[in-house]
Amino acid sequence: MKCIPFYLSILLSLYSCNKRSNSTPFETSRSNEKISFEILDSIRIDYLGNLKVHDLDPFSQIVVFEDGGPYSQEIILANFNGSIINSFSKFGDIPGTYGKLMSSIRLLDDNNILVYGFNGFLTYDFEGDMVSRVKLVDFQPPNYTPIFMGHGMEKLRDRYLYVDQTFPPNNDYSDINIYNDLYLLNWLDPETGEKEPFIQFPESSIFRNGKYFFRNAWDPVFHLTDDRIFVAFGLEPVIYIFDDSPPYALVSSFPLDLPEYRYFKGADNFSSNWTFFGLRFTSGMILNVKKFDGYFLVAYFPGYDNVDIEMRFSNQTQEEITTFNARMKEK
Repeated sequence: MKCIPFYLSILLSLYSCNKRSNSTPFETSRSNEKISFEILDSIRIDYLGNLKVHDLDPFSQIVVFEDGGPYSQEIILANFNGSIINSFSKFGDIPGTYGKLMSSIRLLDDNNILVYGFNGFLTYDFEGDMVSRVKLVDFQPPNYTPIFMGHGMEKLRDRYLYVDQTFPPNNDYSDINIYNDLYLLNWLDPETGEKEPFIQFPESSIFRNGKYFFRNAWDPVFHLTDDRIFVAFGLEPVIYIFDDSPPYALVSSFPLDLPEYRYFKGADNFSSNWTFFGLRFTSGMILNVKKFDGYFLVAYFPGYDNVDIEMRFSNQTQEEITTFNARMKEK
């Protein structure tokens, strides 16, 4: 059996922020500090498989994860003692299947989970029985599906906030107008199956500078708190703060001074070879933002430096490629 310890150890930048005042809706200081987490505890769960954590609840002490193998898609529920509560699969052409996941699975309470998939919003109890299903209105296959903990839907009142997963018109990334037309986030209604796209690039965004970017260079990461939506758009090292009520006005923004951050700043002409040349993997990217106790935690990939890029596109032996990939994964 494989031991799955649940803990996180990553490098982040820590940004302090001031309390909101009457004169300024949101202020931030420009100080930042590099920190690392100290592991205080972990949970040992003996389960063999290709596992991906989706959600956990420290109050009910339950964790939900998935065996993401191509022939199983098994949902596993465990408690903080490491005991498996139950496991079940909704893979294949069977009653109550969710089809394909479009977001990470959410724990609703101590007996139900919510799945957002091709077949709608489905609620299952911990025995694997479908409690309810709401079909999606105007469903379209998603552009991409970021399925991992910390990047899923966030609930606000009776709806969920999530990234907009639609393709640009005609799936044409060479059209410069997509940067004016794209909606970046969605409100999802699990009671009706409807979605409401909202929030576009602010005028000050790098994606409104008249240049071209590779596909999904703007993948949003976000956090809901303090009646605000905090968003970073992919490679752009800026946190934008929006009101969480209509018309979702841009309240403020501030740049992130990230150590050794190197990112693609756009090109004058579009190239269909960008995917081949790996810009999506060589450019710096903002991976997550969370606000906690007056601070922002910002997780990011710094991007390849010039030496990395030169090695990436040089002729290497298989052994050199393996060594290089291992080093970049560690980085």
